[in-house]
Amino acid sequence: MYKSIHLIAAGAALFALSGWTWAADPPAKTAPAMQHAATPDGKPAPTDDQLIASAMKAAPKKVAENATIAVPDPKGGMRTLRKGTNGFTCMPDNPETPGPDPMCWDKNSDGWMDAYLNHKPAPAGKVGLMYMLSGGTDASNTDPYATKPSASNHWIKTGPHIMIVGADAGFYDSYPKSADPDTKSPYVMWAGTPYQHLMAPIN
Repeated sequence: MYKSIHLIAAGAALFALSGWTWAADPPAKTAPAMQHAATPDGKPAPTDDQLIASAMKAAPKKVAENATIAVPDPKGGMRTLRKGTNGFTCMPDNPETPGPDPMCWDKNSDGWMDAYLNHKPAPAGKVGLMYMLSGGTDASNTDPYATKPSASNHWIKTGPHIMIVGADAGFYDSYPKSADPDTKSPYVMWAGTPYQHLMAPIN
């Protein structure tokens, strides 16, 4: 997930969310078009079409083409670029993070993400699925709210993966919980916290 969800990260892994934040549910109506001003480095800001294309790289084609596409707005909410029909929401790459990290999540993940972002207990009994098929941004594997590496927070990087959030503790007990995992195999991120989730690489 994003360095902001991974800061959902999410996905995010879900999410160490640094830069962008989002509401659990995108607005029901599409907001006014974003002004495409220059970014701080002088490059033109991406168009809505480019943002949609980026977001669709997060999930399998059949999922992405029917998903709602949303982007964070300056006020901390979400702006809907395209309304979907399948219960998934996809978000484009966060340009403030070093690597590509578009993310896509199902409806069941909304409550988990809202809990993470607002430091609340995650809802029980709602298992959610999240995709990050372009990979994920570096994040701490032990501290859900770390924003940068330290000598003790086990900073890691995972390539393309899916995430399972909201499962019972017993589910996660079936997978490795090392602070320094083999990121080429399934492992539990943020083990022992209310936001532990399964990271499952797909390459």
